Amino acid sequence: MIARLSAILANPLTERVVIGLILVNAITLGMETSKAVMEAYGDIILVIDKLILAVFVAEITARILVHRSAFFRDPWSIFDLIVVAIALIPATGSLSVLRALRVLRVLRLITVLPSLRRVVQGLLTALPGMGSITLLLGIIFYVFAVMGTKLFGEAFPKYFGTLADSVFTLFQVMTLEGWSENVVRPIMEQYPQAWLFFVPYIVVTTFMVLNLFIGVVVSAMQKEADAQSAEAAKERDLARDEAILQELRILRAEVTALRQERSASPG
Repeated sequence: MIARLSAILANPLTERVVIGLILVNAITLGMETSKAVMEAYGDIILVIDKLILAVFVAEITARILVHRSAFFRDPWSIFDLIVVAIALIPATGSLSVLRALRVLRVLRLITVLPSLRRVVQGLLTALPGMGSITLLLGIIFYVFAVMGTKLFGEAFPKYFGTLADSVFTLFQVMTLEGWSENVVRPIMEQYPQAWLFFVPYIVVTTFMVLNLFIGVVVSAMQKEADAQSAEAAKERDLARDEAILQELRILRAEVTALRQERSASPG
């Protein structure tokens, strides 16, 4: 039975079926947000949702039976288990918020599609470097927020009245969302030299620090791609070596057979 389950899980058709069910489930979960659709087709949608969930539970159970303890050592398998388990918790009373978490089942595409999994793995690899950049950005935010509060707080309490207001305003300026018309130009009407504060801030945060985030992510994803390529090359080398060894075994067997024939022949 275990061997049969293993063969079913290894079949590419199984992976395509799971991907299809995840996409269908994503559509049905979106349809559940429409009152008109639920009034017309609510019973059918709920039945489809339960059937798909039953298939997911059966798949997870089969993977646990096949891989046993190895299943729980794989982070992606644990992720699948948690996502499916959330959907099994009764979403009633204080747990009604879990109904919204059912959409997490769509994230199973990450574990099913190797390309998406490589992207997420690259992002996770980039987290340490991104943490250092976040710390740097936080220091810059704090320095400029203190300066902005002291410089513009009395005249513009809406934007720089408190340290928290200054941080939020500077975050808006960093994103370049209405920074000129809504923030900087009104301040420059009263403080014409305010551009000496905002321009260096934008250059440092928007054009330098944020690009560091992109650089760290790209570098991490490149390392992940190189590691995948090296692993694939290693597997190809192992397959080639195995093929050579197999040919050597065949040649050795043929030579042994020839020697036996020669020894057995008269004269």
